[in-house]
Amino acid sequence: MSPDLLQQYSIIVNFLGKALGQDYEIVLQDLAPDRSQIAAISNGHISGQKIGSPVTDTALQMLASKPYRENDFLCNYRSVTEDGSVLRSSTMFIKDEDGAPIGLLSINFDDTRYIELYKKLFSIIHPKPFLEENPLPFQKPRHTAAMASGQAGSITENFSMDIPSLMQKMFEDATVSLITPVNRLNQQEKKEIIQKLSDKGLFQLKGAISFVAKHFSCSSATIYRYLSELSN
Repeated sequence: MSPDLLQQYSIIVNFLGKALGQDYEIVLQDLAPDRSQIAAISNGHISGQKIGSPVTDTALQMLASKPYRENDFLCNYRSVTEDGSVLRSSTMFIKDEDGAPIGLLSINFDDTRYIELYKKLFSIIHPKPFLEENPLPFQKPRHTAAMASGQAGSITENFSMDIPSLMQKMFEDATVSLITPVNRLNQQEKKEIIQKLSDKGLFQLKGAISFVAKHFSCSSATIYRYLSELSN
């Protein structure tokens, strides 16, 4: 992203953070290949992200699946913080003159305070025995394995504090169903995992080739060869 454009959106990040308040995290992600990181953030206490944190797994997947070709933004999908809290998120694509994404402007809403208020209100309206027999109709969700599997076709975004953690999370998600140890997979099985990782956008990250090669106990050249074969 050009420095001038980045500065303009950085101002918007600060403005929205102050205008919307402490329950809204505003994030600007720079998608430049040599950076791919958080360029500006307001109310970062919500997810724990900070300037310099890596782009999210969802951002990488967006780069791979290219939804920006038909959409200017995606609204109301689920994001998960490191402590398991679930946020409601929306992202706008920042594109260059050719329509290629150069950045992402995201809003992550944390409704924890409102859920607590809702619970208190219900406890005033209804007696305790009633609440014990009838759970609240709306409880703030926590991240579960079912959410991670992407059921119901929803997007689930995970926040990582550093590149190695992000790559490890993406690799574990792609191999979680395996029975055979990763370093004992045959060539076809390895290719299938690499295809999954490519679809997730892992190889947009610097160092991803050597990271996967180490897990597969093979050379980086082998991973490059697999990727070349899969692209043909």
